[in-house]
Amino acid sequence: MQSSNHRLRDMEQHHPLLSAGADVETGRNRTLWFIQDSCGMVCAGMTWFLVLYAEFVVNFVMLLPSKSFWYSLLNGATFNSLAVLALASHLRTMLTDPGAVPKGNATKEYMESLQLKPGEVIYKCPKCCSIKPERAHHCSICKRCIRKMDHHCPWVNNCVGEKNQRFFVLFTMYIALISAHALGLSGMHFFTCIKVQWNECSDFSPGVSVLLLIFLCLEAILFLTFTAVMFGTQIHSICNDETEIERLKNEKPTWERRMRWDGMKTVFGGPPSLLWCNPFTGLRLRRLLLLTHGRRSGSEFSV
Repeated sequence: MQSSNHRLRDMEQHHPLLSAGADVETGRNRTLWFIQDSCGMVCAGMTWFLVLYAEFVVNFVMLLPSKSFWYSLLNGATFNSLAVLALASHLRTMLTDPGAVPKGNATKEYMESLQLKPGEVIYKCPKCCSIKPERAHHCSICKRCIRKMDHHCPWVNNCVGEKNQRFFVLFTMYIALISAHALGLSGMHFFTCIKVQWNECSDFSPGVSVLLLIFLCLEAILFLTFTAVMFGTQIHSICNDETEIERLKNEKPTWERRMRWDGMKTVFGGPPSLLWCNPFTGLRLRRLLLLTHGRRSGSEFSV
């Protein structure tokens, strides 16, 4: 079983039609990965709306009306920078192929090219007609088998798998940071405005300001709790080289496990550095623009 999976991976590296970015059905390379799932698109849109709402309240309700220039400047630069990194991480998670196995690669020619020995076993997915590599699982929403699939997250409208897990980890980290920052700023704002007249604290009326701040605090508490837990579970999974699906199914590892720092280096690429925190790493803007403008139909960028 292990040797056949190693042979699968070697074949995919040397055969262009068997790589994760190609489709045997169409014979064309996919230009842009995007899941056309209505629930996922709504959840992803809500994520952006809530982050932008937090930016509005922090900037226009709390920081800009502040009498302290340096307080507004430092907190504004910090919060907005973290928000940009969070949204960039969200986009990279959503638009990155998580490690999809090519559709329809379970062909007779492919099977013969593997040169399987007697007794060797490989698995075929009956849903997407593909050869399932080791640690791959089928996602009913993406309609593909995904390598090292951890889970499907509607908030990023994508699976979290082998190729986009680092961006999902960064997304949860930055959302947790801006949520904690927003809670701290809200507490400071309430404390300051209690001492003086509310009209002097904001350009909005006291009633509107309080409602905006209360909603922001509720949002920040929920997001902080959810993303902090997700960040912790993701780091734990990476350090133990075990996906959430494998943990829930209690699958016994048949692969060589990469523990702790080895697992982190594999997911984030290379030794520890500030590049680990950069969601723009490996992004080629010119190529992305060419791919976006070059697509000819919906099937070019959906699965």
